[in-house]
Amino acid sequence: MIDLHSHTTASDGEHSPEELLARARAAGVTTLAVTDHDTVKALGRAQAAAEALGIRLVPGIEVSSEAAGREVHILGHFVNPTEPGLAGFSDRLGEERAERMGRMVAQMNQLGFPVTLQEVERIAAGAHLGRPHLARALVERGYVTSIREAFDRFLGDGKPGYVDRFRVSAEDAISMLHRAGGTATLAHPGSSKVLPHTLERLAKAGLDGLEIFHPDHVPSQREAFLRQADALGLVPTAGSDYHGPRVTPDRRLGMVSLDPSHFARLVARAASRR
Repeated sequence: MIDLHSHTTASDGEHSPEELLARARAAGVTTLAVTDHDTVKALGRAQAAAEALGIRLVPGIEVSSEAAGREVHILGHFVNPTEPGLAGFSDRLGEERAERMGRMVAQMNQLGFPVTLQEVERIAAGAHLGRPHLARALVERGYVTSIREAFDRFLGDGKPGYVDRFRVSAEDAISMLHRAGGTATLAHPGSSKVLPHTLERLAKAGLDGLEIFHPDHVPSQREAFLRQADALGLVPTAGSDYHGPRVTPDRRLGMVSLDPSHFARLVARAASRR
């Protein structure tokens, strides 16, 4: 099985790189992309774990970006994590996430739910600070019963404790990933609700793939996205977007798998940039 979308504790996943790879092997995944949000911090450990377990690792990242006023996520696959532009971006976004978390903690305190940045940092254990870490702190404090409730009441987009984050343009994200030797794929298009003309614009900017096979997409969406991908010359991709049983209880590693022929096309695209 080929799963090209997963997360570790380096961003908002529940498992360390080693734990994630062990779970992937147990699930029968033979090729796994680790695509943490805006960071390549876990890739060294993930590669070592993959080699020990006999799994092919696709080094990746999920870049938070913006297109036509909408937040869109661009998945990078086969990236070189030490390429200066990508490594610098990862470092800068880590600093921005820390600043944003400080503002979210302050906001929760103003709402009457005392919590400290130190609590969130302890839970994050050195990872880039993200909303799931704050959500877990709220669970520990007894303000909510689950991470899902924390997002539904406080931390989801537009909720009282939410603070918007910095995003690069989708075109800049695509260029950065290409310079790092990787491919660029629009993640979960059903969630981002990208309009057809925006997708055409991103394809002209060099977008390589479209994540068609995702747990959130129903069959009718997949069929529509397949038609769009074919018309624009985009490679269909697949990923579970697995974060862990508490963050994404409805998702399992390998629950969607990419056809090897599509994977070969993506590999060829990456090879053409090296």
